Amino acid sequence: MTSETNTVAVALPTRRERRRPTRKGKTYFIRTFGCQMNEHDSERIAGLLEADGMTAVGSVGAADLVVLNTCAIRENADNRLYGNLGHLKADKDERPALQIAVGGCLAQKDRNVVRDRAPWVDVVFGTHNIDRLVSLLDQADEWGPVTEILEESAAVPELPAKRDDPHRAWVTIMIGCNNSCTFCIVPALRGAEMSRRPSDVLSEVRRLVADGVVEVTLLGQNVNSYGRDLDLGGRKPLFADLLRQVGSVDGLERVFYTSPHPKDFNRDVAEAMAETRAVCEHLHLPLQSGSDRILAAMHRGYNAERFLGKVEMAREVYPGIALTTDIIVGFPGETDDDFQATLDVVAAARFDSAFTFIYSSRPGTAAADMVDEFVDPGVVRERYLKLTELQDEIAFEKNQAVVGQSLQLLSSGPSRKDEAVTSGRSRTNKTVNVAGTVPAGQLFDAVVTVAHPHHLTGRLV
Repeated sequence: MTSETNTVAVALPTRRERRRPTRKGKTYFIRTFGCQMNEHDSERIAGLLEADGMTAVGSVGAADLVVLNTCAIRENADNRLYGNLGHLKADKDERPALQIAVGGCLAQKDRNVVRDRAPWVDVVFGTHNIDRLVSLLDQADEWGPVTEILEESAAVPELPAKRDDPHRAWVTIMIGCNNSCTFCIVPALRGAEMSRRPSDVLSEVRRLVADGVVEVTLLGQNVNSYGRDLDLGGRKPLFADLLRQVGSVDGLERVFYTSPHPKDFNRDVAEAMAETRAVCEHLHLPLQSGSDRILAAMHRGYNAERFLGKVEMAREVYPGIALTTDIIVGFPGETDDDFQATLDVVAAARFDSAFTFIYSSRPGTAAADMVDEFVDPGVVRERYLKLTELQDEIAFEKNQAVVGQSLQLLSSGPSRKDEAVTSGRSRTNKTVNVAGTVPAGQLFDAVVTVAHPHHLTGRLV
């Protein structure tokens, strides 16, 4: 484990060795980029800052501290970060006491590049030392700007979290990834897989339920690998075991999880889903491509036939399960035939929805070196539009099949567009908008009346 810092080369006082300045009465603002893991990291950053006496505000202008929690998955992540930092320089010039911290995956990747391009940043920290943020802010107060990037985590940290939604919560069950997908930089930034002990996960879930949470989403880069690095008296816990245990916690109504890897998704997990009342009928299974040749180039560990076999198995074991996916268009070397194979798999799998992405080259990944095989951007754009058009048709047809059915929904509170409308989420993870007022966090039933490609409309029962 190593760290990098640009402060003077002396042994800095630790948080325990000195009386650090209090931040009580000061304010903070967090801007989050990226996935659910980043969102949960921001909740934990907020928890640390709140424990230090700070209060959240809704804008940069009202904040004494601005934290940018970054993502490195796509190329425009760099532009977004440095664009934000450019705007923040003006704020810093006007208010020299303003502190700026940059963390997350892009900070882990770029390391001292952030410092070189934005020397006005006070703290740069990575994905393995979120728990050190308050100490690093203290060091910046006393010693000047500091950069600390650790190469790995010693353990999955137990940190407080400040949640925006009092009824839903993310629960990290593992960090890191041992896969070698050629398009993905996450393993290099999040490190090797490390699982939390089941007892620690269950204790956190029970505390959340006691605090009013009715729905949890279990998080991991590849949840199917959960427990492989643990040894509980000669037995390794499996993800299927954890699903059953979490789903049996008294007072917990719903359990989701993300994301499994298709090569590791097996029947035991599908059976645990079907047999555990609280585990919802929703499966996110990232396809990425329907071409066997491209899947091999991606190092995904399965082909189209095997993927569709997993889909068939899941629907056989858990009838009514909703299936969502991720798909990349324009991976290096993708031909018209490769893309047609993707369309064929999408047509066969009939996903309820899909997150579709145009391939973005990331330095440090194997695919970034395939420069001679990059696909013309105009061709990629045409393919992307064709894919989204097909998927929207399928999603609309799937949603039309739900019209007339009564669904159990969990209220998210008033719709952002109309306070007279309640936005609810079904057990299949579909958004349903219903006229009327239902308090956030309350379960209620509604009959679906109208289908749309990306949501449903219903009426209260």
